[in-house]
This record gives sequence, C-alpha cells and structure tokens, in this order.
Amino acid sequence: MKTLMKIAMSFGLGLSLAAIPAQGIATLQQGAKAPDFTLNAAQGGKPFVLSLKQTLKKGPVVLYFFPAAFTPGCTMEAHLFAESSDDFNRLGARVVGVTAGNIERVAEFSKSECRDKFAVAADPGAKIAAKYDSTMRRPDGTTLSNRTSYVIAPNGTILLSYTDSKPQAHVEKTMAAVRAWKARQR
Repeated sequence: MKTLMKIAMSFGLGLSLAAIPAQGIATLQQGAKAPDFTLNAAQGGKPFVLSLKQTLKKGPVVLYFFPAAFTPGCTMEAHLFAESSDDFNRLGARVVGVTAGNIERVAEFSKSECRDKFAVAADPGAKIAAKYDSTMRRPDGTTLSNRTSYVIAPNGTILLSYTDSKPQAHVEKTMAAVRAWKARQR
C-alpha cells in the first residue's frame, strides 16, 4: 500500500509539474514584434472590443496573461496590477490582462478584482496566448494562458517578457521595464 501511495504521489506531482511553466522566461523574447490582436474585453464590468494596435497608440502596453479569473494566484495578481495601475498610467503605460480560462467571468473579474483600473480580455481557446507562446496544458488536456507578462513599446516591439507561476514579481518586473522605456524617451 505504501509503494502504491508513493507511486500515486509521484505521478500526481509529475502531472502538476507538467502544467508549470519555465521560471523567469517567456518564449517570445525581447526585441520580437508583438502579434497584433483584437479581443472582447471589459473594464469596470463594461464590455468593449480591445485592439492592441489602438491601445499602443496611447503608449506602451503591459500585457499580462493569466490562467483563470477568480483563482487565488490570478486574483492576487489582479490586485497587484490594480494597486500599481495609477503608477503605470503616470508613466504613459496601459495594463491589459488576458485569460483563456473561464472567459464568461471576465466582466465580473474586471470590476471586482481589477477594481475598474484596467481592461481584461477573453481569449477563447487560448489563440492569442498561443501567438505569444504563453500557454500551458493542464493534466486534463485543457489549454490555458500561462502566467506571462510582456511590456510592449508603442512601435510593437517587446521590451520585456517574463514567465513565472508566482504572481508577485510580475508587477515589479514590468514596472522596471516601463520606467526604463520612459527614461530612454527623455
């Protein structure tokens, strides 16, 4: 029985690790051209169509992919980005969250967890996440967006790509990249 339990635990750990991304890097790297997209989104619970191209006309975009709304890590990450949104805006940047998980709850998530501070877009089937090499497959075969953050310059060039399953460092890393971009603009 103990052997069976050890095998089951090892198998379960292996399956859970299969869904964990590489730490600290994303496949779509700095200097690459960001794929353009248009998605249904919401901000403050109000639906609209979000175009990356149009958003970049206002300044750099902090584009962060997250697995699913209302999960503990994704809620924490949304709170962290919401708390920093005014600082990003002062630097001329806009935050946009994108998820392939439970997309029917994007409007609700934008209001309650993003605190009306930034747009959240639904990515059915993780099609946009795939273009950004930001997907993960759960053990049940479901494809979700991976926890990956990008900073994209107004010309569409990726300034930063960062993947880590832990949400805490995403705001810090993206803020540093936006500040560095802003310093080069002076």
